[in-house]
Amino acid sequence: MEKRLILAIGLSLIVLLSWSALMPKPQPIGSQGVITKGTEPNNFGASVSVGNVSQPVKPVSENLIEYEQGNLKAAFNEQLATLKEVTFKNYNNYLFSLRYGFLLNDPTLVFKKDSMTSDSVSFIAISSDKKITKRFKFHNSNYTIELEIKVQNLSSASLKFNIPLILGFMDISARNPKARYQDITIATQDKVSHMSARKSIQRPGIKFLGLRDQYFAAIIEPKLDNTTGVINRLNNQESEIGLNVQTEIIPPNGQIGHSYRIYIGPQDLGILNNINPNWSAIIHYGTFDFISQILLQTLEFLYKIVHNWGWAIILLSLLVYLVLYPLSLKQMRSMKEMQVLQPKIEELRKANKDNPQKLNKEIMELYREHKVNPLGGCLPLILQIPVFFALYNALMRSVVLKGAKFLWIKDLSEPDRLIVLPQSIPILGNELNILPIIMAIGMFVQQKISSASASGASAEQQKIMIIVMPVIFGLIFYRMPSGLVLYWFVNSTLMLIFQLRMNRTK
Repeated sequence: MEKRLILAIGLSLIVLLSWSALMPKPQPIGSQGVITKGTEPNNFGASVSVGNVSQPVKPVSENLIEYEQGNLKAAFNEQLATLKEVTFKNYNNYLFSLRYGFLLNDPTLVFKKDSMTSDSVSFIAISSDKKITKRFKFHNSNYTIELEIKVQNLSSASLKFNIPLILGFMDISARNPKARYQDITIATQDKVSHMSARKSIQRPGIKFLGLRDQYFAAIIEPKLDNTTGVINRLNNQESEIGLNVQTEIIPPNGQIGHSYRIYIGPQDLGILNNINPNWSAIIHYGTFDFISQILLQTLEFLYKIVHNWGWAIILLSLLVYLVLYPLSLKQMRSMKEMQVLQPKIEELRKANKDNPQKLNKEIMELYREHKVNPLGGCLPLILQIPVFFALYNALMRSVVLKGAKFLWIKDLSEPDRLIVLPQSIPILGNELNILPIIMAIGMFVQQKISSASASGASAEQQKIMIIVMPVIFGLIFYRMPSGLVLYWFVNSTLMLIFQLRMNRTK
């Protein structure tokens, strides 16, 4: 790859990822999703209340109820009737944690399991004046859950009651290595907003509310109007995300009920579109989202042909290379034209070293004389950078690579981990990831060949770059998903072939 493009991307990646050097090592295979620290549920919005009750839920011991259906295994906190975590067996046992998912924050309630069937789990809580039942009905075929909450007034007086529902908690601490992948999606009638969990916010008229980590998401859609989405930052460590509804009056011996449709599953566009096309809005890839979506759809199309995600990535790299080939060719020709003029430019610099204004004027005259545009290689460079970062974001978050195997690689969403070392090595850790090393060697060879024609001061600078850039890229990519490293390795190999062809045409 042409050195200016490599340098531009490398510097951008350093800015993007340098903070991760201070972070703890990411969790290995089977790592958790939305994980928070061990504090107890806090006050949320208006809180479920009867009369003036508005207090945090008191700490309770965890009596876990496990439910398993197909490829999904869920763990419930019985006393709170909350969904603690979900394990996806078909995604390498990936653990997605909500900790206190779908919590009713009423300190007077203590639930117990009411019933469990092949497709549902029910909980019941009875106090002096009310009975609450929560029923989770699972649809394992599409990762959806129907949640029904019923509140019955057992007293002889009217009861004011609202049911704010906490979707889950998010760890927003600076020490959370997965925090950069987490965000919230709030959809109203007018727009869909993606936001951080670090700021408290209320948004009325909610159509659905979602939170996600790197690969999986939780979405809740209320089946009632006048619902407000709430992000409540509790402290510097965590935020809670949920829904508030208007207070209702329950007559003596009366009953109210609320229903919610829930999705807890992979960020898979095909799955979400089949359930509810609106929910697919939770999948986004930042600034270059449009390009990322196209590239991912292309990758999935290629997979249908070759039936292996590794080969699909290789074909995608080849396809992207062919699409960008005209830009790369124009950029390389511009660079060669500049190299031809370099000796004359050096002569002008020596002759006008004390007169910079005259030097600039004569250099521009030289460019005009030879019809060379000094900025001719910049536009192709600028156009290629968004494509790279779109691919970076797409492959870093692509759930389809979770558990995908290729050659010696056991999981394309993780580093290739060829060997686990008996002890840790500084910077590299205790795992030998061979693919980034091969990639760095390939970059070194490619840059060595592309710098063969350089001379003068430029040659000295390029000698340094030949060594420094492969080392930097090798370190940057060392702990990245092997699918992304595979793409970059194939792209570097193609650029090496391109460079050899260009050298033969001299």
